[in-house]
Amino acid sequence: MGIHPAFADRFYLLEGIPSLQAAMADPELDRRIREYMEPPLGPAPDVATRDLTVDGPHGPVPVRVYEPAGEGTTRPALLWLHGGAFMFGDLDMPEADLTAREICIRAGAVVVSVDYRLAVGGVHHPVPLDDCVAAARWLRDSAADLGVDPGRIHLGGASAGGNLATATVLRLRDEDGWQPASLVAIYPVLHPELPVPSAEVAEALDQVPPVLRFTPEATAGINANYLGGPPSLADGYSFPALADVTGLCPTLLVVAEYDDLRTTGEAFGDQLAAAGVDVRRVLAESVLHGFLNLSADVEPVDRILAMMATTVAHPTTVPAT
Repeated sequence: MGIHPAFADRFYLLEGIPSLQAAMADPELDRRIREYMEPPLGPAPDVATRDLTVDGPHGPVPVRVYEPAGEGTTRPALLWLHGGAFMFGDLDMPEADLTAREICIRAGAVVVSVDYRLAVGGVHHPVPLDDCVAAARWLRDSAADLGVDPGRIHLGGASAGGNLATATVLRLRDEDGWQPASLVAIYPVLHPELPVPSAEVAEALDQVPPVLRFTPEATAGINANYLGGPPSLADGYSFPALADVTGLCPTLLVVAEYDDLRTTGEAFGDQLAAAGVDVRRVLAESVLHGFLNLSADVEPVDRILAMMATTVAHPTTVPAT
């Protein structure tokens, strides 16, 4: 399947831009890539929100709580973690805000979006992860106050947030002996070095503009920034593919067809299945990395949001359909 027009029709903005570094050094290239990164969006679902802070080991952690209409005591909940290469992103980016609103409405769920500390200004692993673990514990311990069934709490994230969500689930298993109802990992990065794609996948990825690719060099730089040093510092909490994943909760794992991170997600799905984890693996066809930053009017995005909502609404496991 070819690249969806929601992406391909805007590739002209990226012509002649070899890398993000080159774009940042040239005002015109920077303008064009910013225009590409800010696609037109439809109206956001109207959801009640409130901004709070929860206690964390490095200080207060800002969170935004999205609540469905009406009151309840047995509602599901999703702790949601945005992406951004561990160093970008916030609660207002579409991948954070629009996704939270969509899942809140579609699943009738309380969604808690976490503004974890980014790996900038000397911040490195495990600080962002510590914030996420603190937020997950707060959600679990505050379930009654939020009108949430503690047995229907789910954890999820996209890209770097998918890494952090998976690592949070590992920490909760090892430190608390507790697992959420499910893990929802969307185009996550899980290996310190991306597995090599097959020839077929590599051919498909060659259709993606260079500035949108996760090259080995770019990935190494992102990961070194997160770790605060060389790959030898990586462990199962910084890159969950290095962990023993036995006993993890049911998992919905989604990879994008035209995404270099597809290989890390697919390999991790195999790892989960080999460990006996209930994992549903989904290929989001025709889309690139970061597709949750697009409007739900784009059919592949709508389809994945529907899967996510069904998973969160389901009482115990990842549904088969």
